[in-house]
Amino acid sequence: MAQGEGVRFSHESERIVWERLGGTVAEGTVLLANLRLTSARKDHELDIVVLMPGVGIVVVEVKGGSVSVDTQGQWWSGGGTRKSRVRPVEQCRDGKYALREFIEADPRWKNRRSRVRFGHAVVVPFTELADDFATTDCPRWMISGSRDLDDLARRIHDVVGRQENEQRVPTDDDIELIVEILTGRSFPAPDVAADADEREAAADRLTLEQAALLQVTRLIRRMEIRGGAGSGKTILALTQAKDLTRGQGDRRAQRVALVCYSIGLSQYFKRQLAGVPRNHRPAFVGSFEDLANLWGIDTASHDRNDAAFWERDLAAGMAEVASGLPEGKRFDAVIVDEAQDFADHWWHPLMKSLRDEDEGGLYVYSDENQRIFARYGRPPVPLVPLVLDHNLRNTQQIARAFGPLAPTRMQLRGGDGAEVTFVGTTLDEAIDAADDQVDVLLAAGWRPEHVALLTMGSRHPAQVERQEADGHVGYWRSFWEDDDVFYGHVLGCKGLERRAVVLCVNAKSTDRAREMLYVGMSRATDQLVVVGDPDFVREIGGSQVAARLGLEPR
Repeated sequence: MAQGEGVRFSHESERIVWERLGGTVAEGTVLLANLRLTSARKDHELDIVVLMPGVGIVVVEVKGGSVSVDTQGQWWSGGGTRKSRVRPVEQCRDGKYALREFIEADPRWKNRRSRVRFGHAVVVPFTELADDFATTDCPRWMISGSRDLDDLARRIHDVVGRQENEQRVPTDDDIELIVEILTGRSFPAPDVAADADEREAAADRLTLEQAALLQVTRLIRRMEIRGGAGSGKTILALTQAKDLTRGQGDRRAQRVALVCYSIGLSQYFKRQLAGVPRNHRPAFVGSFEDLANLWGIDTASHDRNDAAFWERDLAAGMAEVASGLPEGKRFDAVIVDEAQDFADHWWHPLMKSLRDEDEGGLYVYSDENQRIFARYGRPPVPLVPLVLDHNLRNTQQIARAFGPLAPTRMQLRGGDGAEVTFVGTTLDEAIDAADDQVDVLLAAGWRPEHVALLTMGSRHPAQVERQEADGHVGYWRSFWEDDDVFYGHVLGCKGLERRAVVLCVNAKSTDRAREMLYVGMSRATDQLVVVGDPDFVREIGGSQVAARLGLEPR
C-alpha cells in the first residue's frame, strides 16, 4: 500500500524508486514518501519508508544523478563545477533513529511489548555500482544502484535482518499503528551518463503527458502535427499507432500503417514495437520503400540516384497495386512521420491503400525546417493543423543553440546540461578534428553507445566501411544494437537521437546546409560539439546561431 499517492516528488530519482518498490513489494507492505520529522537535535526528511509486516521497517535515502565516493570516503553528487558534498548514509541512519524515537515516544506505542526491527538503506538509481563496492559504514548489500533496480524490493527486504536481527519483527497490527502515528503527527566514479539518465526519465514523463493531445483530438480523422526538433513528434506518432491499433473506449481497433522515409527511423519503430503483443502492433511498420516491397514491387535493382523512379514511377506502381488491394489488406488509418521528406506522388498510394479514401484516417507529423531533400510534396487532402511548441528532449543549452533555426519559438522544458562546444577548423581537417572530439567525450565518461559523429558533407570512413560490410539495414541496426560510437550522416538521422553528438560541418555547398545544421545540432539530447569552419557556420546558421555557439562577430 502506497500512502500519499498524489505526492509530488522533488526529484525524478525518488519517483522512480517509489514506483519500482510500489510494483514489487510483498502484499501488506506500506510505503511512505517524503516523511519529515523534527527531533530535538535536527530536522529530518525521509525519502521513502518501507514498512514490512513480519520483516521490519527500512528508511531509504535516494540520491539521483551521478553519485561518487572519493578515496577519503567522502560522498559527492554531480561532477565538475556542479559537484556538491552529500551524506546519504548519515542521512538515512539518523533518519532511522529519529523515526524510531518518534514512534516509541507516542503514547499509543507504550503498550507494545518490545522494540521492533529497523533498518536503513541507500538507493542511487542512476549510478552503476561495482559488485565489490563498500565503505566502512555502507556495505554493498545496504546500497542499491542502477543495476539493482529490478531486484530492489528483495534487497530492501534483506537489509533489516542484516542490521537488526536481534529485535522482533513487526506484526500487521504494529504496522497499522505506526501508520496511524505517522499520518496522525505528520565507490563509483563520477558518471556523466547518470545525470543524462535522470533528464531522460523526466523527458519521457513529459512526452507521455503530451500524449494527452491524442485523447483531445481523437475525433479528428485527418490532421497534421507540426513541431520542431525535440518536441516529441516521433514518440507521439508511435503512441498514436499503438492506440489506434488496440482501440480505446468506444473506438474499435483499427488496421494501421506507420510509415516513414528513412531506414534508421523505421528500424527505431520496429525495435520499439518488437515487444508489443501482435494484436496491439500496427499492421505495417516501416519505410515507404518497405511498403512497396510488401506489395511485391522490387526496388533492390534500381539505381538509388534515379530520381524519376524513386519519386514518381515507384509511387505510380504502388498506387496501381493499392487500388487492387483486397479489403483485408487495406488500412483504416495511415500515420506518416517526418512527412516533409515525402515526395508529392508518394501520397497517392497511401490514400489508395485506405479502406475509405474519403474518410479514412491520415495523421501526418512534420517539421518543415527539417526538409533537407529537394521534395515538396503535400497530402492531397485538407488536414487540421496542430502545433507542438515545447522542446522536451534536448537540454536547454542545446535547444537554445539551435533555437534560431527552428520553425517556431519553442518553450524549453528540457533539463539543464553542459554548454554547447564549438571547435573551429578548416574543411579539410574537419573529420580529423571531429574524431578528436569523440575521444574527448569518451574520456569525459560518455559510453561509446551514447556517442555519435554526424557529418554534413562526405561520409566518415567508418560509416562507409560499416555500410559496405553490413548493408543499409544491418548498418542501421547497429545504431541500436552495437555498443560502439555511431558514425552517420545528417540526412539519415532525422527522428533519431544520441546523448552526445559531434556534428562535423564538412559540407562544401550552402545548398540546404542551414536545414542540415538544424537537424544535426538537434540530434544531441545532452551534449553537443560542433566542428567546422567558423565563417561557413556563420554563413549558413546566421548571426544568432553563431553567437550562441560562441563565435566572435566578423
